[in-house]
Amino acid sequence: MTLERTTPRTLGADLRALRKARGLTLSELARRLERSVGWLSQAERDLSQPSVADLRGLARELGVPVSMLSTPAASDREEAGFVVRKDSRRPIGRDRPGLTEELLSPDLTDDFEMVHSTFAPGSRLDAPVTRPTQEVGYLISGRLDLDIAGRAFTIHPGDSFRIRGEPFRWANPYKEPAVAIWVIAPPVY
Repeated sequence: MTLERTTPRTLGADLRALRKARGLTLSELARRLERSVGWLSQAERDLSQPSVADLRGLARELGVPVSMLSTPAASDREEAGFVVRKDSRRPIGRDRPGLTEELLSPDLTDDFEMVHSTFAPGSRLDAPVTRPTQEVGYLISGRLDLDIAGRAFTIHPGDSFRIRGEPFRWANPYKEPAVAIWVIAPPVY
């Protein structure tokens, strides 16, 4: 089966994907933003452009940095929706100290997302996180300690791992950054 992609990434498509990933209805998100359902629907269909203040509110309610809702760096129009250049990655995540995450997927409209994660030396996620996802990661460099469902693992370059809705946390007690690629389904960012 061949999937066709006829339109490049748009802010509206990303807003819709983020809203749905969080289980929010148009009405619920509009209420939180103190905007009309019609306005939000038009923004999701790219019929209206949210103001900077609107983007801040959307980012706050959707739990993403404002930069994630900005237009990616200029790239070849023929590549839009297909290729993400290194200098065009969008920052994502929830501002966890010591963790930098960038979206590798061209947009947020697929059934999964691919994320480039860098864990700073000495950083850690103290409280376990449980997400309704299936995640697979691959460590490119450094070392990373993972606790998945109460089981401890040290991941080395070339190792991969899977998390299926279990509680997990990570730590990088080492002197070098750890860099991993994560595939998450369904998207959470």
